[in-house]
Amino acid sequence: MRLSEFILSHREQILSEWVAFARSCLTTANSMDLDMLRDHAGEMLDAMAADLNTPQSTSEQADKSEGKSDADPDPKTPDTAAQAHGAARADSGFSVEQMVSEYRALRASVIRLWIEAAGALTRADLDDLVRFNESIDQSLAESTTRFTQDLDHSKEIFLAMLGHDLRTPLGAIIGSAHALVKTNDLPEGLLKKVSIILSSGQRMNALVGDLLDFTRSRLGGGIPIVRADVDLAEVGRQTVDEIVALHPQRAVTFEASGELQGQWDRARITQALSNVINNAIQYGLDKTPINVTIRGDADDVRLAVQNRGPVIPPNELGKIFEPLHRIEGDKPTAPSDNLGLGLYITERIVVAHGGTVGVESSEAAGTTFTIHLPRRVRTPDGAGKGPTTPRL
Repeated sequence: MRLSEFILSHREQILSEWVAFARSCLTTANSMDLDMLRDHAGEMLDAMAADLNTPQSTSEQADKSEGKSDADPDPKTPDTAAQAHGAARADSGFSVEQMVSEYRALRASVIRLWIEAAGALTRADLDDLVRFNESIDQSLAESTTRFTQDLDHSKEIFLAMLGHDLRTPLGAIIGSAHALVKTNDLPEGLLKKVSIILSSGQRMNALVGDLLDFTRSRLGGGIPIVRADVDLAEVGRQTVDEIVALHPQRAVTFEASGELQGQWDRARITQALSNVINNAIQYGLDKTPINVTIRGDADDVRLAVQNRGPVIPPNELGKIFEPLHRIEGDKPTAPSDNLGLGLYITERIVVAHGGTVGVESSEAAGTTFTIHLPRRVRTPDGAGKGPTTPRL
């Protein structure tokens, strides 16, 4: 009996063994009804049997081995049974290892039962065995991809909700502490403690803001910007002054030249520039100045932040703007009260403005982060829009 015929005729026996294995995988599976445990398994077996009966060329076999024939990732395309199974297992509390074990058990059960029924295998049977393993691997890849996508999406939704809900109590703490500091009626010892509460609350609020920006960008909305008339010289000077006030022991120079008037999101540009300067403070040498320059020309504006410190290894330069990425060993004493999201959010802000950001690092020139902001919004067809576009 060919393998495709065996799968269809012994479908119930195979599914029963799979249900038994699923129950052994997870204690919560004991509370799941039979239909939930068999979710999409029958459809997958039918698809595997149909695949075995479908002629396959050498090139098609090669594509399948390389994953090129996996399901279409377009969310508008109907799910395959394997994709639906991956989503259901993520929702049911299975781990990815447990789901992979299910496929291992399915593979072993089908092959064992088939060999017991068939006895000696022919050359055609061996071809069926190869095709069946390819089909199992393809289904496993589709299930795993959907499982991890859904799990990641759920985590990001949770982080977004957590960050949003933390804003209200944090606002109350910061507001109350700020009011107490302004009263001028507190004893010196108590005033110092309230000031610590205020500064800690403000740092927590900044972390929550980074978390919300991160989840917003990951969930497909991007970093929202609202364009308005902005003088980048004023933005740069104000940002530098605020940072120097927080870090009076650090020398930060500022220089601006050229035409720096344009349409950008003032708050977001301030946030991006502040992130880069704070990064220089965190990882740069304490006794060397941080140089901030802004240059404007006819086409764009260049914002650069240069500092001296440990050279960023060449293999790390391409990862520097990845979320949650930190370069180990740069500066052991660097503060760790951040999530490693500052440079990632900076890159997203710059991209939202149609610009680019890059970094160069060497012993001779130090480390320089450079932001290029175009004066005209670049459209997909390469044409430019004028600077009065209110929103990107």
